[in-house]
Order: sequence, then structure tokens, then C-alpha cells
Amino acid sequence: MIHVNVRGLLIREKEGEKQLLIQLRKRKGEAQVYELPGGRINEYESITDGLKREIMEETGLKITAIRGEQEKITTNGKSFTMECIKPFSAYQTLEGPVDSFGIHFICEAEGELLTTGDDTADIHWACRAELQKLIDEHKFSEIDLPALLMFLKN
Repeated sequence: MIHVNVRGLLIREKEGEKQLLIQLRKRKGEAQVYELPGGRINEYESITDGLKREIMEETGLKITAIRGEQEKITTNGKSFTMECIKPFSAYQTLEGPVDSFGIHFICEAEGELLTTGDDTADIHWACRAELQKLIDEHKFSEIDLPALLMFLKN
């Protein structure tokens, strides 16, 4: 079985600097690392609905915009209803303990930020310097690392 995940790059600008929302993943028996909010979508749950649900569960924020959502196309065929949306990035694990595929989206959100969420803690806005430090110290999730590097490159 392959795990299908959605992740949000929630960005804000404060004092002329872009910041990214990150959280500490806290699960029993697993190393604690920082990551982008998101998680596994449910069977037959739309990508965007899963993203909105996961962001709400983990951060308390309500997604107000997903980059690319305005171009989303939904089709109804004989056998399938399909959703197609342009993501920021996509990943697939090629080796490791879990076979997973995931999609990252750039999002805007509003609401009251939780201090702890669904298996998460230390939810906060991080500046570029903090993100780079977490990367250098290997304290950021391997799953989110490629998307984070793409974000920092741009």
C-alpha cells in the first residue's frame, strides 16, 4: 500500500521577510523533526479537501487560497470522477521504511494558530535563517526537505 499525502507551504510576509509555517511532529516511537503541515488523504477524499482538513487539524488555520486551485479541473467519466490541480511540487519515496507519494501546495490561511495540533507541537512561523539552520542540523523532515529547498531557492 502506498501512502498519499498532501502538504501545505503556508507563507506570510512579516517586516519584509517571507516566513513559512512549520511544526514539530510528535509521535510515539518516532524521532521528533520539524515539518510542513499536512498528512494522509482519506480514500476518495479530494486532494484539496484533504489539504484543508489536515491543515485545520494540525494548525487550527482555515485555508483561504491554494495556488493553482482556480485552474482545477474536475471531470466525471463513466467509471471515475477525477480532480486535477497544479501543485508546487510532488515527491515519491524511492527507498525507505514507508512507500509514499505526496504533493505540496502553496497556501494562504487565516485563523487562530494552535500551540499543539494533531500529533504536532511548536507550531510557528519560521524565517529563512531558522529554516536553513534546521536543514543544516538535519532537524527537518526528509519528506519535506526537497520542497523546502525548492522554496528557499526561489
